[in-house]
Amino acid sequence: MAFETEADFGVAERDEWSYSPAVGVGPLRFGMTVNEVVEAAEILGQTKVSDCARGHAIFSPTWKAEVHRRGVAPSPPAVTAYVSQAVGLFCIAADAVQGPQVAYDGLPLVGRDMAGLESDAIAYAEAMNVHFRYMPEGYAGPDDPGVVMRGQLVGQVLRSRPLFMVTRDGANTEWDSLPSEEYHVNGRPPRSTTPTDSPWPDVV
Repeated sequence: MAFETEADFGVAERDEWSYSPAVGVGPLRFGMTVNEVVEAAEILGQTKVSDCARGHAIFSPTWKAEVHRRGVAPSPPAVTAYVSQAVGLFCIAADAVQGPQVAYDGLPLVGRDMAGLESDAIAYAEAMNVHFRYMPEGYAGPDDPGVVMRGQLVGQVLRSRPLFMVTRDGANTEWDSLPSEEYHVNGRPPRSTTPTDSPWPDVV
């Protein structure tokens, strides 16, 4: 079935990455080390690695690798990858504006108006005789535990910022594994903090 295209919902043309459940997204594979993530992300742009806040004592130290597009004026990272010391890469977030487009069986997931994405998710489920899922915050998405839909406020519009995940460090579900940096309130990210004494430099 046909879904809205990038042009239909007013988003500039962008790279297209494939998603394989429990395997990875584009060139990124779950389980990668920080260095492997930096190397794989070179096709998109420059990567900056920093420490993540230790939100829960059960989780091992975690790093955040932010990938910025080359040749683009200072802007939010196109992709943010989260790497746990215990399990390696476990979460890949695609920015609603700068991120590559990732589709689920033809359903575009990145940068969508949340209401439009919900309508398409319902239509897809009805056409394919499958289910769709609502996240705890009420966002609709594919019936895949490895896809966690988040809202990102872009101007006055709440657009989709999907997280592609596997569980980490003994967590029961992907939702339980959510990095604290990805929690939002009414589509707004928490106030950012600047990590100190990180052993990871910017990598070009």
